[in-house]
Amino acid sequence: MPLSHSLVAVFVTIIWGLSFVVIKLGVGAMPPLLLAALRFFFAAIPAIIFIRRPQTSWGNLLAYGFFLGVAQFGLLFAALAFGMPASLASLVMQAQVFFTILFAAFLMNERPGLHQIVGGLIGALGLVIIAVPRLTGSGAGPFLMTVAAAASWGVANIVSKRAGRVDMLGYIVWASIIAPLPLLGLSLLIDGPTQVVSALTNMSVGTWWAVAYLAYPTTIFAFGIWAYLLSRHPAATVTPFALLVPVAGILGSALILGEELHPIEAIGGAVIVMGLALNVFGGRLLGRRKVA
Repeated sequence: MPLSHSLVAVFVTIIWGLSFVVIKLGVGAMPPLLLAALRFFFAAIPAIIFIRRPQTSWGNLLAYGFFLGVAQFGLLFAALAFGMPASLASLVMQAQVFFTILFAAFLMNERPGLHQIVGGLIGALGLVIIAVPRLTGSGAGPFLMTVAAAASWGVANIVSKRAGRVDMLGYIVWASIIAPLPLLGLSLLIDGPTQVVSALTNMSVGTWWAVAYLAYPTTIFAFGIWAYLLSRHPAATVTPFALLVPVAGILGSALILGEELHPIEAIGGAVIVMGLALNVFGGRLLGRRKVA
């Protein structure tokens, strides 16, 4: 992958890492699914008026909008609202790397290398280390929701690859319009009309800033660039850059939210990062050994 594409991928992961802090702050002020609905509504409106629909099928757009907007972020926002720490969520969500490589292998015949298989197994071990103490208490639900959100992100990555080389800005904008109504409907069903109306009519300046950050740099820019990179490079090359997301997420959570990782979570997170690092650098190391 060209250096310019690598640098952009790094910038995207920093934006995403800080978004966990923003989401955590946002779900403290309004129902999580309503916040997610607003995120995608403003990502699509008014941009959809000025940007042409990409040259891909409605089925592909519907699938991407559902798995990215409704499934991934509906689950993630809810998990953070129910007690998942932002720092830990930024770590667990990187399981999307392994899910993406797995789905690409089965659905697109992109065979992973040995280093990617070993890296995936190491990453799975890290998830198990984090999961063991959480599956026995109130943290089980938020943790499992976060894992499911990571799997949904992996599916969304495959859907975007199947779209091919299309206008990725248009792709993100038009797919974003799919998510608001289902998310709003779920929020009305779960939270009730009274709470939804109250949250909408009493939004603070800080909540509006959270919506703006999540809608524009995080959704339109970051996911647009990510989908662009996935359309031009193998999934196993692009997705491991998510290695940097938990770095920004943990630092931001510590500085802004005052969160700390428990020792077992730090160990599990370090194992996950080791697996991600093997995905990023393992192929190059093996290649050098073969040449030598």
